[in-house]
Order: sequence, then C-alpha cells, then structure tokens
Amino acid sequence: MTSFYTSLNGLKNSQTDLSTIAHNIANAETTGFKKSNVEFADIVSSGSAANPRMTQGIGATVAGINQSFGLGAIEQTGRSLDIAIDGDGFFATRNVESGQILFTRNGSFQIDAAGAVTDFSGKRLQVFEVDSTGAVVNPGTRVDAIIPTSNGAGSDLASITIEKNGLIFAAYADGTAEPVGRVALATFVAPTGLRPVGSTNWEATGFSGTASYELPGNGRNGQLLAGALERSNVDLAEEMVGLITAQRNFQANAKAIDTATQFAQTIINLRS
Repeated sequence: MTSFYTSLNGLKNSQTDLSTIAHNIANAETTGFKKSNVEFADIVSSGSAANPRMTQGIGATVAGINQSFGLGAIEQTGRSLDIAIDGDGFFATRNVESGQILFTRNGSFQIDAAGAVTDFSGKRLQVFEVDSTGAVVNPGTRVDAIIPTSNGAGSDLASITIEKNGLIFAAYADGTAEPVGRVALATFVAPTGLRPVGSTNWEATGFSGTASYELPGNGRNGQLLAGALERSNVDLAEEMVGLITAQRNFQANAKAIDTATQFAQTIINLRS
C-alpha cells in the first residue's frame, strides 16, 4: 500500500525538521550563528501522458535546508578586538597551514605572539594593505593582519583601535599611532549557497559564487562596530513554535501509518 511509504516519507521529513530546529536551539547563544530552515516539496506519481485529473500524490520530500543570514542582535563587549558587522558581509580568515580561506560573522579576534590578528583557532584575519595615511595601496590584494608589537622607536604596543570603515590603528607607549591595515569584507552573489564547515565558518562553493572583497561601508558591505559582537539570529520563541509544529506533523504521519495498518489487517481478516 502506497500510504505506508507516503507516511514513512512524512516521518523522515519531520525528523529532518526536528533535527534542524534542535540545531538552531542548541546554537541560540553561539556568536555569529545563522539559523536554518527546512523547505519541503510534494511528490506526485504521474507521467507526461497521464491524465492530470487523475494525478496521485505520494508524499513529500526535503527540497533543501536554507540558511538565513539575517542580522543578529549586536551585543556590546567593550573589547577592542571584538568586531560586529552592521549589515552584509563576512570576515575572511586564512588557515596558515593550508592557505584555505574561510568566512565568518564571528568577529571575536585576538593577537598571537607574532602580532597576527587571529580567530580562536589561529586563522588570520584578512585585510588590505595601507600606507601611512591609511589609504589602501593594493586594492586587489589581501594580506594577513599583522600588528607590530613595537614601533620604529622601540616603544611597545599599547592599544588597538578599529574604526567603522575598517581602518586598524596601533597605538604605542610613546604616544604615537599608525595605521596597519583595513579589514577586507567578503560578499557573495548567493550567500545561501555557502557551505557551513563548523565553528560558525563557511566556505565558498559553486552555488555561492566567488567572494567579492570590499572595504566596510562600500557596496553591500556594512560598517564595523568595534567593541561589539553579533549574537545568533535564532529566535527561541519562533523555534519553539516550529518544534511543536514538527512534533504534530510527526504524530499525524504516525497516525496515518496506524490507520493504514488497520485497513490492511481488516482486509487480511476477510472471510469469503
């Protein structure tokens, strides 16, 4: 009986929906996390020569799991190397060992012993080179963000300031300050085509297209907010409603299987 397989597909779809919602809820407090939504499509059993008025539906399937890149709440932290993007764009980071470029909305960075600005796993933030006035010198070239731990006079690094336009200033103990780079933000034609690789990182795919790098505030890129981080865009109230709906869908499909079982049992028990 096709009703068994139709309802079985419904059970599997509900499980996928439940798993996706559970993943969203689990990351409600993950910095820079973007929630996902399951999209379903119906399945029909008919050929090109079939009577369209006799087309029978045979269930549903998962058409895709789409990511939502809506802006999350901005939380003030007061830490100079915490950066939030107020709008579109991704931070680009480079794996020193493999050279792989990944993209993230998590702007929690730090400085390592070499003066490189890195994320918590050691990947280096990508910036544009600047001259002494802060102007970009090689617009098409990205480099690792390296902040000298001492200036030409031998004074130690005292603080770091990041402006809305992405310009990074290094201040030293002797009172001097110098620009060291401007943050390069990446945008994509189809960001929903990015592949999540964990730790709120994504990599480019053929579906997303290649990254286009611009300065903060240029093109579609948002400006930077220093001393702040973007929280997850998960709405717990919305997810709980979705959780209840997915549970009800699962129960309804299970009930349909139970009903089909009763029909089959009745037919088997028929006596001539």
